[in-house]
Amino acid sequence: MARCWISIGSNQERERCIRGAVQALRERFGALLLSSVYESEAVGFEGAPFLNLVAGIDSDAPVAQLIATLHAIEDTFGRVRGPNRFAPRTLDLDLLTYGDLVGRIDGYTLPRDEILQAAFVLGPLAEVAAQENHPAVGRPYGELWRAGERSIPPLRPIAFEL
Repeated sequence: MARCWISIGSNQERERCIRGAVQALRERFGALLLSSVYESEAVGFEGAPFLNLVAGIDSDAPVAQLIATLHAIEDTFGRVRGPNRFAPRTLDLDLLTYGDLVGRIDGYTLPRDEILQAAFVLGPLAEVAAQENHPAVGRPYGELWRAGERSIPPLRPIAFEL
């Protein structure tokens, strides 16, 4: 079994979609390790603020199967995939890591670049896995968070029952 980290985000019907995604992940994978929920402004487009968190699961499913499961959960909540990567969305589930795998696996690049590029991914990940090393960089997420630029967009922790 490999520890896998999944980012969860929504800026449309945010509360319903976030709660639904967490429930769907629990049904498929069992116990989850969840970060706090954070709010941040949309990046790359004008839109409502996002709610974001990360979930840790343990899985031995192939990467392609895991991605297909995440896409199916997104589809359940009305996710529309279009050519514009920066657009409002009901639900966004991204596989961030799969154990220590690095590279192109099943057509998917791991670890996901957003870990090092987006505060709304690294912040929640550093909260729940501060001592865990980034598979490619070899530095703990907590250290990467403390050393990184986090001002754009700022993260706001919010009270949110999951």
